Amino acid sequence: MHFRRSKPPASVVGLVLALICAVDAAKVNKHKPWIETTYHGIVTENDDKVLLDPPLIVLDKDAPLRYAESFEVTVTKEGEICGFRVHGQDVPFEVVLVNRSTGEGTIRAKERLDCELQKEHTFTIQAYDCGEGPDGSNIKKSHKATVHIQVNDVNEYSPAFKEKSYKATVIEGKTYDSILKVEAVDADCSFQFSQICSYEIITPDVPFTIDKDGYIKNTEKLNYSKERAYKLMVTAYDCGKNRASEDVLVKINIKPTCKPGWQGLSKRMEYEPGTGSLALFPSMHLETCEEPITSIQAKVELETNHIGKGCDRDTYSEKSLHRLCGAGPGTAELLPAPSGASHWTAGLPTDNGHDSDQVFEFNGTQAVKVPDGLVAPGQDQPFTISVWMRHGPGARDKETILCNSDKTEMNRHHYSLYVHNCRLVFLLRQEPAEPESYKPAEFHWKLDQVCDKEWHHYVLNVESPSATLYVDGVTYEPFLVTEDYPLHSAKIETQLTIGACWQGGSMRMSQFFHGSLAGLMIRSGKLENKKVIDCLYTCKEGLDVQLPEEVAASVKVQFSPNQSSMTLEGDDIESFDKVMQHISYLNSRQFPTPGIRNLRISTTVKCFNEEPCITVPDAESHVMVLQPDEPKISLSGIDHFARSAAEFEAAEGVGLFPELRIVSTISREVEPEAEGEDDPTVQESMVSEEIMHNLDTCEVAVVGQELDANHESLQLDLEQVQQRGLEMSSSNLGMIITGVNTMANYEQVLHLIRYRNWHTEALFDRKFRLVCSELNGRYISNDFKVEVNVIHTTNPMEHINNAMVQPQFINPVQHSSVDLSGHNLVNTHQASVVPSAATIVIVVCVSFLVFMIVLGVFRIRAAHQRSLRDQESGKESEMDWDDSALTITVNPMETYEDQHSSEEEEEEEEESEDGDEDDITSAESESSEDEEDVGPEEQQAASRQQQLEWDDSTLTY
Repeated sequence: MHFRRSKPPASVVGLVLALICAVDAAKVNKHKPWIETTYHGIVTENDDKVLLDPPLIVLDKDAPLRYAESFEVTVTKEGEICGFRVHGQDVPFEVVLVNRSTGEGTIRAKERLDCELQKEHTFTIQAYDCGEGPDGSNIKKSHKATVHIQVNDVNEYSPAFKEKSYKATVIEGKTYDSILKVEAVDADCSFQFSQICSYEIITPDVPFTIDKDGYIKNTEKLNYSKERAYKLMVTAYDCGKNRASEDVLVKINIKPTCKPGWQGLSKRMEYEPGTGSLALFPSMHLETCEEPITSIQAKVELETNHIGKGCDRDTYSEKSLHRLCGAGPGTAELLPAPSGASHWTAGLPTDNGHDSDQVFEFNGTQAVKVPDGLVAPGQDQPFTISVWMRHGPGARDKETILCNSDKTEMNRHHYSLYVHNCRLVFLLRQEPAEPESYKPAEFHWKLDQVCDKEWHHYVLNVESPSATLYVDGVTYEPFLVTEDYPLHSAKIETQLTIGACWQGGSMRMSQFFHGSLAGLMIRSGKLENKKVIDCLYTCKEGLDVQLPEEVAASVKVQFSPNQSSMTLEGDDIESFDKVMQHISYLNSRQFPTPGIRNLRISTTVKCFNEEPCITVPDAESHVMVLQPDEPKISLSGIDHFARSAAEFEAAEGVGLFPELRIVSTISREVEPEAEGEDDPTVQESMVSEEIMHNLDTCEVAVVGQELDANHESLQLDLEQVQQRGLEMSSSNLGMIITGVNTMANYEQVLHLIRYRNWHTEALFDRKFRLVCSELNGRYISNDFKVEVNVIHTTNPMEHINNAMVQPQFINPVQHSSVDLSGHNLVNTHQASVVPSAATIVIVVCVSFLVFMIVLGVFRIRAAHQRSLRDQESGKESEMDWDDSALTITVNPMETYEDQHSSEEEEEEEEESEDGDEDDITSAESESSEDEEDVGPEEQQAASRQQQLEWDDSTLTY
């Protein structure tokens, strides 16, 4: 080494000189390089420079002493540091020698570092010197030093939420400390950048807030009626102020305050007639607000009091209903619908409703007398009184429903049914023929039903000396029975009245009834059995349930007699809900009464202490029964025909409706096809569809003069009627067939109706009208009118000259039958007439034709005499007239027999009233009543008609 003097202190200079001398003396590499045992470094990801503590500097004792400023030292090869070695597997760092002489080095990354993959790295390094001599032998290595390097994070990632969305449900009216928690994460490796420092609700104007930990709560009480759900957008920030890459949706549903009750109940349900049963509560369940329930009891009520007589029933006449229910004969209907045969109810006010039953209103002034003979006399035989009644609280006076009293002289009541002080009373007096002894005479029933203003069905079976009352199918015993002696003997006829009682002594009505009555019947000779009574009362609509097998044993179900209400009891909510979901509404009528049926569910719930723990409010809904498609009943057949008088006079008479057809159709709307639904020009079309249903009445009425029982009648085989389960009644006004039966059976019976008249001399025609109906007049057919004509026959005298025959009515037509429009003539005789308007027309036409023939013949003869020279020309058959408007062509070439060969030819001759050419024969030149209207010249020509001589060259006669 070479030194430059720089004024060092004397002591330092001496030391250096000594060292130099020592090195120079040795000239060998005796010492190892020296480094620290541990280093700590820091490097930022995405950077390669490592900051070490302490700095990496290698010391070697073989290196000469360096002077600071006083000397320039030149270090020889011995003591220099040549490099570093890194020990470890896949170490991403390297050590770089900065200065060989000073031994300074640095550490840097060989590749991009990622803190998220590895935050710290540990490895060892070792320094080595340059050795001895020019070839670098005898290299010395330092000991191994441990290096710890920490990779510092860069905020390269944004927060991300753990869930794609969050949702929660809260109850209205509550303030929550925490509704739900949202949570976001950051992929950065450092605490600073990986931590979420704050959350924020970015949706404006919402009553919610969120804290730094992600908990959301409401800032005010929520109202379900105001808002049922809120949608919030929430974001997050890490501590490096990076915002979340995607905001998250938070949905908060508002649940109304838990109120015990039935949930999922539809307020309105529509019932289409003919579709079977309708499920009423398919998705309903009972909300108990998590109360511990031990038992549940519910009552489901179908309100039908406003429909008909308490519910929807068949609206046939009461007599027809009795037959449908199996009641035997002998039943008299006292309040039938007004008609020609049932005239006594015509003056009573009714509800005018054909959709339901025929109801008669009594306001305290109306009463009717039942015709004599309608009810079999005698109270010694069993009999039954049945009636529908609606009555409210009234006065304390007696109100008579039915009364049988003296017609004249006295005011004795033989039997009566009346209301008195909301009690039903039946009076039955013993007849004078019975032994004089006390017997039950008055039966009193105290019933709430009598004055509740609702419809109830009353059936009273009377078999002296006892009386049994059924109200709505349930038996009631009288609370009071009084006895009395028999009536005194008096030969006075009785009068049966409805709505009041006839006072024979004063000849007036008294004890008037206030209320509504329907279906009043008396059956004589036999009592009604319970099966018939139940059938008469049973509704055609009601509630039904099909219990699932798995819950049938756990829920008890009980129905009311008319199935308008049902009670359910159980202890398991789930099973109870399933049963409720299977309750349905059913209406078995083909044409039900339309309108609303209200539903009400009343519920009682008990808890462990067997006390009502929660209150379940009544649930209400309604079923809307839609209007059924109304049937159109059509009667068709032959409506105009003629028969001979002999047929009318025969024992079997003439059939009125031989080809009658009864057809019922309904009209339905057909919706346009799918592709045309949006086209406003496409209109819905109507189609008719034939249906089958029953009829309950067909009435044949005489049009015009009533039937005269002395010489005419309507006939029908009663046995044939009864075989088909129908009834028949007749009068001088016509005939009525009643009974609920098929249209086919009614057709067969109507085919059998015959009209007979055994004095037809003055009868020319008869007209009848047929009307059929269903459901006691709810659906009525068209008026089918039939006109029958009587064909009178006569036998005229034989005349040599047919022209001289004077007919009784019209010109006789031999060996032919006349077919008149609208008439079918059968059993043709040698000569027949139709004495009607058609007869007059035919007489006039034929007379005019004969007149023209006579005139034509006369002119032919005159022309023949004037033009004998033209006989060979063959023009005698055609006459040329002057300028007159009348031109007649005579064809005398036909033989006499040709006129009888065809029936069509005669018809054409009769119909030819204004033709310019008429084909005539000599046989048609018969006498006419119109001859007296022709002039003298024409009469003279007529007298010479048979003396005409025709030229044999042209005519064949």
